Amino acid sequence: MWFFKLMICVPVLAVIYYALVRKFMKSEINAAMERDPAATSQIEIIFTYAGVQALVFYKLAKALQEMSIPFLPRFFSQLGKWLTGIEIHPGATIGEGFFVDHGMGVVIGETAIIGKNVTLFQGVTLGGTGKEQGKRHPTIGDNVVVGAGAKVLGNIKVGNDVLVGANAVVIRDVPNDSTVVGIPGRVAKRKGKRLPAGINLDHTALPDPIQQALERLQHEIDHIEDEMDEYHHHNKDDKDI
Repeated sequence: MWFFKLMICVPVLAVIYYALVRKFMKSEINAAMERDPAATSQIEIIFTYAGVQALVFYKLAKALQEMSIPFLPRFFSQLGKWLTGIEIHPGATIGEGFFVDHGMGVVIGETAIIGKNVTLFQGVTLGGTGKEQGKRHPTIGDNVVVGAGAKVLGNIKVGNDVLVGANAVVIRDVPNDSTVVGIPGRVAKRKGKRLPAGINLDHTALPDPIQQALERLQHEIDHIEDEMDEYHHHNKDDKDI
């Protein structure tokens, strides 16, 4: 008898879950559809995307915390971590259009603030740097992409329209409209131009500020050597005369 009751309850619960997620997480579902070329349908996203499922646990834990209910917010947060591999503290603030691609190993700290239309890849940490009190996690602006394995640490501010390269370690503020790469993270602006409209997920053409600096230095050396060659050539001609 219990087996037949289970067979009835599971589809009913699945339908309720689907309806609630579709109603209250429209922007997150749309973000997954827009930014993941592998996404084929809303039902697939709702039932199989760990990033969306982690946000369900986060929203539940956040609501319980705002009602000042003890224990349960952290319990549901850790349950979501156990089931999805994504840890989002219920104290974090997350804007609309948030998308976690794959997501295994993502950690979002208690005082982190995330703007609108932000994308995180697997292994990203928005963490603290010690045992300081108060605001100790980063603030992420709008339209930001944080690449796989990147760490954004401390009470720093990452501006709008920023691309953080894979495995970068960001420990200082990042201005708007820029790209960050390396350890520690170094800002490499794209010649003052804004990032392309929408969310840019292309990590294959990230600039390397050190390489760019070396190239500029080599260019200056070549220029100086040309000037010296020309100077010596003129001196030799004068002596011949």
